[in-house]
Amino acid sequence: MTKDSKPRRSTPSEPKASSPEPAADVVGHPSVEQRRALGRAARKAAPRSSHGQLASSEGRDPVGLLREQEASRVAELLPIRYGRMSASPFAFYRGAALVMASDLAATPTSGLRVQLCGDAHLANFGAYGSPERALVFDLNDFDETLPGPWEWDVKRMAASFEIAGRHRGFSTKERARVLSELGRNYRESMASFASKTELEVWYARFDIESAFAELRGSLAKQEIKRTTEIVARAKAHDSMQAYTKLVRDVNGEPRIIDDPPLIVPMDKLFTGEERDALLDQLRGMLRGYRRTLTSDRRHLLEQFRLVDMGRKVVGVGSVGTRAFIGLFLGRDGNDPLFLQMKEAQASVLERFVGKSAVKHAGQRVVEGQRLMQATSDIFLGWQHVTGYDGVERDFYIRQLRDWKGSADLERIIPRGMELYTRLCGWTLARAHARSGDRIAIASYLGNSASFDVALGEFARAYADQNEGDFALLQKAIADGGIKATSGV
Repeated sequence: MTKDSKPRRSTPSEPKASSPEPAADVVGHPSVEQRRALGRAARKAAPRSSHGQLASSEGRDPVGLLREQEASRVAELLPIRYGRMSASPFAFYRGAALVMASDLAATPTSGLRVQLCGDAHLANFGAYGSPERALVFDLNDFDETLPGPWEWDVKRMAASFEIAGRHRGFSTKERARVLSELGRNYRESMASFASKTELEVWYARFDIESAFAELRGSLAKQEIKRTTEIVARAKAHDSMQAYTKLVRDVNGEPRIIDDPPLIVPMDKLFTGEERDALLDQLRGMLRGYRRTLTSDRRHLLEQFRLVDMGRKVVGVGSVGTRAFIGLFLGRDGNDPLFLQMKEAQASVLERFVGKSAVKHAGQRVVEGQRLMQATSDIFLGWQHVTGYDGVERDFYIRQLRDWKGSADLERIIPRGMELYTRLCGWTLARAHARSGDRIAIASYLGNSASFDVALGEFARAYADQNEGDFALLQKAIADGGIKATSGV
């Protein structure tokens, strides 16, 4: 457990520390009616209308929580993190998963648990390539994944839509319609999954191109154009595109570009013995990582040779954690593969829902991702290393780019955001249905709009609070208490 993961005394509204499944070898199999009854009974502990509540802000210290995370991060990169978070209330929200986890811990919970994404805001959904080379839509960030109350993911998702809608200048009525659509889509999707067989739920996925072909006739010309652009851009984001962007030729050998502070090759980051020690550490990490892959994927990876490595700054909330990229080549220079090695720390949820049952933080991320996603990166794995500085750290590894794509949130219009809620609501419900008791959750939600209404109330209240938190960060930067680098 890290310094920012101290255990906290539970209150009656908080979930107990446990995993979605019983820890014992024998797994119980209650009947469908028993599971429905469990969901109905949960309404007594937390009525659906109670989810509109937001606890008092008295005693909150959002900036203090962010600063707690500094101890385990690369100090020279922290100004970039704060600079990115200070760009807008939405950017702040993206980096403040710990702040929201602390707030959610004080809200009512149904007691029904799933594998949480832990950071289910709308920018953490997107497109990527499946192993079968289909373009699928799913959650794509699992740094904070951990078992916990299903409501927490839904509330973080809903608040992100409200905050993004404000960022885009949508009217109050337009934002309310988006939130209503989001709550209804999650609730109805969960009811649909509750009626399906186990295998039907497990195999369910959203194939973007197949769905686009079916819906094309009902979409406006502008929607067709934008969807076509998104698909094309996603397919262009592959290892060859990354190679063109991130590699330069040095004496006939491909090398990762030097673009500090965002990308720094190893021979610029360290010199002499430090560089050699770090490269040996990373090579050892890759050798150990291969053992976490299935034999066929390990065989595929072994056809590539490591050519160069570098440090790369990624994301908003993740800035400051250690992230490296490795350039590999296969049969020739036109056969590149980029792997990203990203440090995994304790989930921000740990202090509120209990420690992970998996000791290795990288393994926690990978197993959570495989459980929630319909299909995952073929090179997804993990490794534990002792750094050249003597500190033990966990990493997870995946491809840097494999048909990555996302909605353009700077251009999205109200109608487009409503359509996007259908994708996100269905996807999150599917992820929760795979790991939790979908029948109990569907029974809890019921057929009325009670939860949908409460979800909208919560999202609006939290967006107000987030704006206040954003202002506090800006003040801390203006006062000189926090250093921030803008535009990076």
